[in-house]
Amino acid sequence: MAYRRFSDPSGRTWEVVVRGRQWRFEPIDDNPGPAREGEAPGYEKDPFEMSIEELSRLLDKAQAPRSGPKKNPFLD
Repeated sequence: MAYRRFSDPSGRTWEVVVRGRQWRFEPIDDNPGPAREGEAPGYEKDPFEMSIEELSRLLDKAQAPRSGPKKNPFLD
């Protein structure tokens, strides 16, 4: 599947990478912003079927991916 590119209202260019239910928004070209991840909308699984306005709203809700090691749930 190809990745969808779009420009947000600020003029920054993003690429949407589909990873199942998670969509990753990668900054490309001259976009200095960090990558973001968010959940795909329940009504659509293909970013090519969405408008730029819908993708911009998802981008606004997306968060930077967590970095660092995950905590061990078995430690007290």
